[in-house]
Amino acid sequence: MTQTENNKYIMPDSIANIITHLENIAPPIYQENYDNAGLIVGNKEATCTGVITCLDTTEAVIEEAIEYGCNLVVAHHPIVFRGLKRLTGENYVERVVIKAIKNDIAIYAIHTNLDNVYAQGVNAKIAERLGLINTHILSPKPAFNDPLVGAGLFGELEESMSEMDFLRHLKTQMNTNCVKYTTLIGQPIKKVALCGGAGSFLLPQAIASGAQVFITGDYKHHEFFDAENQIIIADIGHFESEQFTIELLAHIIQEKFGTFAVRLTKINTNPVNYL
Repeated sequence: MTQTENNKYIMPDSIANIITHLENIAPPIYQENYDNAGLIVGNKEATCTGVITCLDTTEAVIEEAIEYGCNLVVAHHPIVFRGLKRLTGENYVERVVIKAIKNDIAIYAIHTNLDNVYAQGVNAKIAERLGLINTHILSPKPAFNDPLVGAGLFGELEESMSEMDFLRHLKTQMNTNCVKYTTLIGQPIKKVALCGGAGSFLLPQAIASGAQVFITGDYKHHEFFDAENQIIIADIGHFESEQFTIELLAHIIQEKFGTFAVRLTKINTNPVNYL
């Protein structure tokens, strides 16, 4: 492939070349065993005409790809999580797959493997939004023997903030309509633990890290009691915690293929509305 003077490729040629770059950042081996990241629909050897990045692949996103002439959708969440036994269009998953196949659009998901990397990962993007420094993986995966692979992130604010000032900062920076939080513990916020998506399983590690607040999404009612006045749990919503992954994915692709057409979806795929 031809290269520009700043060492960025002009065109990725095939979908496979984009996938290779994504998997150099977040190797598939790092995904959780329940996950279904990877190429879900499409021919990776096809020439890539453009990319749409999104959190969730919906019918509207496929329509958007058709409109802009993009034949690759790079999503965070896999559209197919469990095996499909039929393709009759009875639900949105089947309809998305059918529409993608009919229009020769490939769908690639980069999910928990992107969650589990430190550099250019989902949680690093959240930390960047919040202005955290001295960051590291909250719960490294021992099987990989690599401190840069694992779940969640720990970081520090440059200057301590009061609890309510930090929660307001969190609400603003993460562009969320709702922050659900537990009882304040009466300490300035300096140390922060976080996990994009559903991260309640990391609460013990967040407490052990010495963090004053743990940020994530999808907390259930009874799970909030587990804070035990040792930490503030701040639930900002699943979509809200990961929404800037759309920008992250576009940046990852553009840093390699600098002049290539990469579009951030304009479709709001958050299934939750607030009154």
